[in-house]
Amino acid sequence: MGIESKNFSLDVDLLAYSGIVFSPEQRAALQTSMVILKEQYRFKSIHLWGKILGISDDYFIVQGRSKNELTERQFLYSKDCINWSMLTAATDEAKELSPMCQGRFTGDASHEFEVKKFTVTNEGTEEENIDEEKARLREEERLAAVLWQIEQDSLIIPRGSYVLQPNGDVERNRTFEGLTATEAGKLTNYFHFREPIQLQQKSLLYRASLDKSIQFLDTVDEDIPKGSWSVQYERGTGLIQIRSLKWLGMSFFHIPETNRYGSLYYGIGEENKDLPFMI
Repeated sequence: MGIESKNFSLDVDLLAYSGIVFSPEQRAALQTSMVILKEQYRFKSIHLWGKILGISDDYFIVQGRSKNELTERQFLYSKDCINWSMLTAATDEAKELSPMCQGRFTGDASHEFEVKKFTVTNEGTEEENIDEEKARLREEERLAAVLWQIEQDSLIIPRGSYVLQPNGDVERNRTFEGLTATEAGKLTNYFHFREPIQLQQKSLLYRASLDKSIQFLDTVDEDIPKGSWSVQYERGTGLIQIRSLKWLGMSFFHIPETNRYGSLYYGIGEENKDLPFMI
């Protein structure tokens, strides 16, 4: 989801409850850059997506969106919040190799990681063998693949905040007035903001009973393993914070009974492999 540029100065403070803060210099540079990038690339909206922590440098990530906000997205990254580069969409090969990469991001987009791939040949026969192949993956390609995977697993929105138009476009719901304080504490009222996967596996009878204009995405409460989200109230019931335990550093906020919500990723870009042992 990210933090939209027009609400940046207000919403970024709400993420301090999750330990996400930016220096005054970074905030000023980001706010100015997002306005310029929106006009330069003619985006419908632009959002601060997050920050990937590297060894020598960090990557600040923004995301521009066009009319269909579900599918028409473009990432840009910067190390100084001033000079930005467009990030090419992740290839299938990068998505496959990225989870096998060893080590953290370095902060050098041209750095190459050596990845070992293991394939089984003649499986189930006496000549079964495991072959090892070596491949190389540039850090920029790995960055694109990691951002794609984080969005697949942990980018969420409140129920009713986006609508599916008759022409197939997914747009922000201008009449959305927020979830109630009770509704905001239930994961059933949040959707993954990506193409649905689990919904397509439901029965036709179940899908026919849904309101297709707002219930066209996968709900968060069906994620496997169960317990991969942390839900907390702050300021009494005046603010809800939802944090992903699969991608540590992904935080979502929503102020009940208002249309203010957003999320931000602030971490090293590595999936939490210990999650099954934590829940």
